[in-house]
Amino acid sequence: MNIRRIGILTGGGDVPGLNAVIKSVVHRGWEKGAETVGIRRGFEGLTHVNLDDLASTEKYILPLTRENTRTIDRSGGTVLHSTRVGPTKVRHLPPHLHHKALRGTEGKGGMTFDLTEQVLENLERLRIDALIAIGGDGTLKSAAQLSQHGVKVLGIPKTMDNDVRSTEYCIGFSTAISRATAAIDRQRTTIGSHERIGIFRIFGRDAGFTALYAAHATSNRCVIPEHKVDLDKLISLLLAEKKENPSNYVLVILAEGAAWHGYEVQEFGHVDALGRRKKASVAQVFADEVAHRTGEETIVSDLTYDLRSGDPDFIDKLVGSTFGTMALDALVAGEHGKMTAIVNGCYAMVPLPAPELGARRVDVATMYNTDRYRPLYGNKVGLPIFLNPERG
Repeated sequence: MNIRRIGILTGGGDVPGLNAVIKSVVHRGWEKGAETVGIRRGFEGLTHVNLDDLASTEKYILPLTRENTRTIDRSGGTVLHSTRVGPTKVRHLPPHLHHKALRGTEGKGGMTFDLTEQVLENLERLRIDALIAIGGDGTLKSAAQLSQHGVKVLGIPKTMDNDVRSTEYCIGFSTAISRATAAIDRQRTTIGSHERIGIFRIFGRDAGFTALYAAHATSNRCVIPEHKVDLDKLISLLLAEKKENPSNYVLVILAEGAAWHGYEVQEFGHVDALGRRKKASVAQVFADEVAHRTGEETIVSDLTYDLRSGDPDFIDKLVGSTFGTMALDALVAGEHGKMTAIVNGCYAMVPLPAPELGARRVDVATMYNTDRYRPLYGNKVGLPIFLNPERG
């Protein structure tokens, strides 16, 4: 395949390791004679850019070179910036499209517009032969939809939740667990000094991998979205563990999407570009229940955005850089409609996940102790490091 000009974007929430991907694509592309164009602010850069306006073009389009990407892998975030805009459900039309007779669709949170045709037109005008989309299930869903419209697309999975299907690892997960482990262990001194119950809220809207692995690394109990716990039993387990601890404290980790019998996840605020609202702090709700039922004092700590901030660790730099090179090489070899992945511990190229499948979730039967509300620690021989095989 004759790939001369490649577009690259980062969508959804940022994670450490994204800049390593971008740099490797640019440098590998240069070696293969391909030019790389950065699309800024995720898919918004393709839905909102006005290529007839210089200011708009400079806002959304950034030529990438070996020179301006030479050191970007040393820091976290994404130099291309990011949004949660998806081409098929745009909530706010850019001014230069107001004159078009675009038919909106009424849905959750209001009217949305399908700007897929605008994206296709912009890709053609930018002379982009292929697009590399880096993101979680939302971004990769948009990539799969563009692939169905004939765009040559390669996906690269990233998310702290590690919940993208068809891969055992997503960029950002290792750094998130490392940060969570350090924060939880660091706060033991304060929680222990005051002899309290430490409650940690961690990312995991639909899947509990981040909470589960943080609990595994710190030897604590956790509550994940895939399994509703019995509240009285959980509190009893925590109180018994607290009593047995010579320092008279105990810790528990709750994924943001966790719930228990009698409590459903609460949401608030405006609907975002993907039709989602913010989740109320399940950690604070749980703390209030503990205080009401037992009189015990708690310390609540929100370990969410801090986990995606700062520099990537070794694994995320390594995997991010490798995924970028794999994506570029795949495009040059004529492959598209695929995603970089790790399967059975090895690097692999797999089909883009089907959008209707949604996020991958914890296999409770093999990964979570539903009696003790802890990770399952035993019987790991032959299993991947990060995920058990998908079922169904």
